[in-house]
Amino acid sequence: MEEVTIRTISQRANVSHTTVSRALNDSPLVKEATKKKIRQLADELGYVPNLYAKGLVERRSFLIGVFFSDLDTGTSPSFLVDVIKQARAFLPKGYSLSLDSVESLSASGNVSRHQYDGAIVVSQSKKDDPFIETLIKLHLPTVVLNRKIDRDDVSNFSTNDYLGTKKILEYAIRMGHRKFGLISGAASFVSAVDRQRAFNDVIEENGAETCSDWQRQGNYLPESGYRAMRAILSATQTPTCIFAANDDMATGAVRACQDLGYKVPEDISIIGYDDMNYAKYLVPRLTTVRKPTDDIVQEGVSALTELLNNPSMMPIKKIAEPTLIVRDSVKDLRN
Repeated sequence: MEEVTIRTISQRANVSHTTVSRALNDSPLVKEATKKKIRQLADELGYVPNLYAKGLVERRSFLIGVFFSDLDTGTSPSFLVDVIKQARAFLPKGYSLSLDSVESLSASGNVSRHQYDGAIVVSQSKKDDPFIETLIKLHLPTVVLNRKIDRDDVSNFSTNDYLGTKKILEYAIRMGHRKFGLISGAASFVSAVDRQRAFNDVIEENGAETCSDWQRQGNYLPESGYRAMRAILSATQTPTCIFAANDDMATGAVRACQDLGYKVPEDISIIGYDDMNYAKYLVPRLTTVRKPTDDIVQEGVSALTELLNNPSMMPIKKIAEPTLIVRDSVKDLRN
């Protein structure tokens, strides 16, 4: 089959190839009726735009860089997949994603203004700040997701992890729990610090109980939740409720309980954070906090898309509120 080009369309429409190009790019120099006719003809002929040639003309790569704080140790695979899925869904047609680690690029210094049209930084740590500064100095359209940052010249979409943690722990308090354990997240991540701080505050404010034997460091991966839970269960006494700082670690914790003969929630309750897609299918179904990742990514991609077309747009700052999701993994101790 012969390749359909702009020249093919121009011959069929009996207009210049310049007019076809302008019409397909929604130029105001072409009448709406002509645009409609040319677009309809392009669809009928099965025209596929040559993005490489278009990129050369517009000096665009049609590539968006998506940069995570740490792909090797701290970033949950479930969270990564969720972000990538949503970014692909909301990016303009024709764009592709390039995935990389802030840490590796910061070490190599291998980032170029001409390599990407824009950047989405999914930030977990303040250690990302020099990398974000580099992108801004390169005048690369950039949005920062997930972590609230201390600058006003870049669009930033995040969630209130402190509030989300307070909500779920106060729910467990209402269910009659007074002895709490903690499996914390990656120490360098702001989310882990906020969730730890909320845990400490809720314990103190409600006269609840915890101890060093009931608190273990994780790294947001399921294996660390498994190891931490086994360590907690080896203590002389055990808490009635464990807060795992994300759902992946909570999943590992549930498995550790099962392997050691503990029933969840009959013998010990477990709560998570994030409300990953699988949380409602676990046994028991996991009580957790819904982090509005989909909304954050959608709004971030929308802001980046607008920024690509209007580099002088004002930055947007938004902090989303998480939601308590009550399922089956917390036992009611009130009776």
